[in-house]
Amino acid sequence: MAVESINPQLCSGCGACVLSCPADVLRMDKALKKAVVRYPEECVVYCWCVAECPTDAITLTPKRTARLFTSWG
Repeated sequence: MAVESINPQLCSGCGACVLSCPADVLRMDKALKKAVVRYPEECVVYCWCVAECPTDAITLTPKRTARLFTSWG
């Protein structure tokens, strides 16, 4: 697991992290209108969710945290 949690006080509910996750680890909670971690075991540590979050609401597990990696740069 790499995505540990999303701070509901910091999450603006914009959904940028949900849209950026290629593994569908994050989902929008309709009742809360905030992003939540639904499938943490599926996280492949691309870290795009952290890069896209405008409020720094996402906490990653230190054991599997890696730098943002892209194949084009």
